[in-house]
Amino acid sequence: MGKIIAIANQKGGVGKTTTTINLAAALGVLEQKILLIDADPQANATSGLGIDVEQVANGTYQLLLHSAKVEDTIIKTTSPNVDIIPAHIDLVAIELELVDKERREYKLKEAIDAIKDSYDYIVIDCAPSLGLITLNALTAADAVIIPIQCEYYALEGLGKLLNTIKSVQKIHNAELDIEGLLLTMYDSRLRLSNQVVAEVKKHFHNMVFKTIIQRNIRLGEAPSYGESIIAYDAT
Repeated sequence: MGKIIAIANQKGGVGKTTTTINLAAALGVLEQKILLIDADPQANATSGLGIDVEQVANGTYQLLLHSAKVEDTIIKTTSPNVDIIPAHIDLVAIELELVDKERREYKLKEAIDAIKDSYDYIVIDCAPSLGLITLNALTAADAVIIPIQCEYYALEGLGKLLNTIKSVQKIHNAELDIEGLLLTMYDSRLRLSNQVVAEVKKHFHNMVFKTIIQRNIRLGEAPSYGESIIAYDAT
């Protein structure tokens, strides 16, 4: 049975999409079969893996509306062993489309239940919000990874996200675990970066991953070429 991991934080610019793309690519290189679900209307994970967003006919929008079979939304990427369910700008309207639907928080879970055993891991790039799309991702997921940038206001909004996760655990998905907090955009030369690392570890202890993602120009460049960092510059 495939493990479903949501990458979530309602703050933008914390490295969610970069984390999602490169986690998927790294697992793919390790011969794991991966499905990436782009659940962000900005569709950056889609374009970041070389998919032309304008050419997307079926994707997360149709999946959540159950207007397309899950098999018809899956696209193979050039990244080894990585498939994607792409996003399109139309996804921005899905909140209004779902608001009066029954079991609206379960649409993603219901849609992917049939294919989750075909993959070793399913990773979901969540939108920078705590709306219905993110609730669907958390309801479908086995675990959540929370990226936190090593910058000012890093912890802003984290309490609200953790409360949302607790609500999802209580009401929709008792099996949801917090896999960990991932520190991103770290620059060892900056005092602020080191202060943020110390503060996060002080508050969250063993919830924080030992691995810290350094700020890196090549990491930022890779998506503009439609590639993971592994394909773009593995050094």
